[in-house]
Amino acid sequence: MNKLLLMTFLVMILNENIAQKIYSVNYESRADVKVFVVDYESRADLLVYKVKYESRAGNNDGRWFFVDYESRADKKIFFVDYESRCDLKIFFVDYESRAGWKNASKKHLLY
Repeated sequence: MNKLLLMTFLVMILNENIAQKIYSVNYESRADVKVFVVDYESRADLLVYKVKYESRAGNNDGRWFFVDYESRADKKIFFVDYESRCDLKIFFVDYESRAGWKNASKKHLLY
């Protein structure tokens, strides 16, 4: 019985950490990470691909699924207007294979 409970608990924890579910908040104070979208791929810390299905979201590898409810998100982000106010610079890519970190030192922001 204890093994079953332990396994169930571990599966729940691992399942939560597999998907990179993102919610865009309306107020900077509610965000875990402040994000700025750059104009050029070369200036980004992270290349992001927006997946269409939650099951396709990645594990902190740039494949994001935007959820409709804050409570379902792994991370809450706020899009800032100025690069100087951001924690993370992103660039949206058109192909899933292009997603990923360009500046691994910022990876901790989305764990």
